[in-house]
Amino acid sequence: MPRLRLRVMAALLSTLTCVLAGCGPGDDGSNHGRRPPGAHVTIRVPADAPTISAAVSLAHAGDLVLVASGEYHESVQVSTPRVTLRGESRDKVVIDGRLQQPNGIVVTAPGVAVENLTVKNNTQNGVLVTGSAKAAAGLPGQSGGYDTGDEPVTFLKSFLVSHVTATRNGLYGIYAFSAQNGVIEDSYTSGASDSGIYVGQCKPCHIVVRDNIAELNAIGYEGTNASGAIYVVGNRLVGNRVGLTTNSDHQEKLLPQQGATIAGNLIAANQQTATPEQADGGWGTGIGIDGGSDNQFLRNRIADNRNAGLVISATADVPPVGNRIVDNTFTGNGIDVGWTFPTATRGRGNCLRDNELRTTVPARLATTASCPLPDRSPSPAGRWATPKAPGGIPFTEVAAPGPQPQFPHATTTGATAVPAVPALPKTADVPLPSASLLAARARVQTS
Repeated sequence: MPRLRLRVMAALLSTLTCVLAGCGPGDDGSNHGRRPPGAHVTIRVPADAPTISAAVSLAHAGDLVLVASGEYHESVQVSTPRVTLRGESRDKVVIDGRLQQPNGIVVTAPGVAVENLTVKNNTQNGVLVTGSAKAAAGLPGQSGGYDTGDEPVTFLKSFLVSHVTATRNGLYGIYAFSAQNGVIEDSYTSGASDSGIYVGQCKPCHIVVRDNIAELNAIGYEGTNASGAIYVVGNRLVGNRVGLTTNSDHQEKLLPQQGATIAGNLIAANQQTATPEQADGGWGTGIGIDGGSDNQFLRNRIADNRNAGLVISATADVPPVGNRIVDNTFTGNGIDVGWTFPTATRGRGNCLRDNELRTTVPARLATTASCPLPDRSPSPAGRWATPKAPGGIPFTEVAAPGPQPQFPHATTTGATAVPAVPALPKTADVPLPSASLLAARARVQTS
């Protein structure tokens, strides 16, 4: 046993000495030889470092940490700017928290890319990207979010999460909190006890959430106090308890929520029972606007949600103001659109235009809430019999995902250059999605 410990220590010291001396990639692409000034290297796990955390600690800005297939029992902290953390195989590189750690990956530096791997079984988050020291330390609020008290708002600026599978995590699958200028794309989330994808406390956000699947979560996508240039585009939010919410919450800073664009998403069949039960009991709803304002909902397909397709309500003392619901297709919902204000706080200026509607509560919303001209869509009165939410299951028991698409050329492409500000979608180019959007990658179907 003493000899084994000595050999392990010698190997680690050898790796550290090489990096401190300025080692770079040799002819075989591994981390051997001297690093030329300004050069970027690939650090391979486990060939060059025994763990992902060890490899990340050795990385310089611009380096690629490339992880071989295997199961890794660690919480990875990325605090060096412009590092790319990438798995060689999305389904076979697994960071498994074993319910013994809060987060799988925590990113606290700008320009970091997390790509092509799986994170699961963490008590809080699969991937957390944040400029908040309290959030990075894993201090959750009382109802799932992060109440950072008197901590000043500090943004992490620029990030990328791409081709990541996040499943069976206790709060959020992919969580961007107090972060700006980022992209979450081509990822899959399931089994989150709160939200599969969450964007919170940013203003202006300059964040794009596109081409993802969120299913079998309490909520598919949630944007809380997330305002200004935030685009949720082309996602499949099917088979959760609630498909999507955009809301204001006093627990986080930068209230109220304003100015998101939700376009070209499939939001359907969000009444799955084999899902984690959320504290507020939401179930059977496609879209919830809870105290959010000045948001645009364009060309979404909102179908087969047993309670309601889209609901607008107030958050305590925060009214929903000026939301525009335009050119969406509603089919098979309990009711298509409902305005509900159980407290004295009332919404105003919310409007409907050119939607395919069947029923609304109250009746005639399409004409009384038009933007700005009278709408030609019919909107007869519906009967809103809100179904009782059934009990859920532990997040650890949610069905495992199937194989997901790989990051292109994961083992041969160099580090990813994350832009300082992402290119934002042109909403006029975003089409109404088909009912089969991204179905080949999903477990839950719409019918």
